[in-house]
Amino acid sequence: MHVAGPAGALFVLAASVLWGTTGTAATFAPGVGPLAIGSFAMGVGGMLQAAVAARSLAAHAAALWRMRWTVVIGAVAVAMYPLAFYSSMRLAGVAVGTIVSIGSAPIASAMIERVVDKTPLRWRWGIGTAIGCAGALLLCVTRGGSPGDAPVLGVVLGVVAGITYAAYSFAATRLMRGGAARAAAMGSTFGLGGVLLIPVMLATGAPILASPGNLAVSAYMALIPMFAGYVLFGAGLWRVTSSTATTLSLAEPVVAAILAVLIVGESLPALGWAGMASIGVSILVLVLPARVARSAAHDQERAWS
Repeated sequence: MHVAGPAGALFVLAASVLWGTTGTAATFAPGVGPLAIGSFAMGVGGMLQAAVAARSLAAHAAALWRMRWTVVIGAVAVAMYPLAFYSSMRLAGVAVGTIVSIGSAPIASAMIERVVDKTPLRWRWGIGTAIGCAGALLLCVTRGGSPGDAPVLGVVLGVVAGITYAAYSFAATRLMRGGAARAAAMGSTFGLGGVLLIPVMLATGAPILASPGNLAVSAYMALIPMFAGYVLFGAGLWRVTSSTATTLSLAEPVVAAILAVLIVGESLPALGWAGMASIGVSILVLVLPARVARSAAHDQERAWS
């Protein structure tokens, strides 16, 4: 399990920046439910990836068929992720749902790699993930949110969201390293996942068409965070492991918090800013050369003590 190189890390971080805009964008369509906007964004974005990758899908059809169960598992995970994630936030509350979903994904990724590929767990990944998850915990708790009405089920669904995020990241990586081009790997898993989300879109998506504003917000989320964001994420997965990529994507709540402060008008206490700093240190630990990474981690430990 290697750490991220600069190019791969930049692609994943760029994707995380786009994903971090979704919460602020959703505030401009308050009448659209989380399942509707989640299934529409991931579904339409996924099918667009397949459409753009049509030529690559045809060229690598044999490789994809050979690894068809990896494609299916990845697609099912793609379809399950937005449903589990948004349901977790509704049932357990935004803070708890976000913490569980985001915090469990890097751990799940490492466990999948360890069990399936026998990849050893590296100390830098462990330190970076621990610091990043602690930062995400601080950031999400200080942002608060109303508690949900079924916290236990919400926590369970948060774990499901983390596992499915890890699963489709691992599936896409495995397809790429098994002979499929990046576009074919992402287009097959996300395209099929988008098709699986069509029934949910049809069942819940009426509010999206109720006003031009709702449609504009939903289109933005499908085209920018989900389509463009996952194109960038795929470019990152080409260069780093899925466990490293999911840890780097802890930058997403940082972007979401900054936009909430600047645009929505939320306030963020000192512990929230400390959480952001911790996530920044975790990214440095994963990306920078080992000597600099050790120094950053040591400075963070002294700040906590």
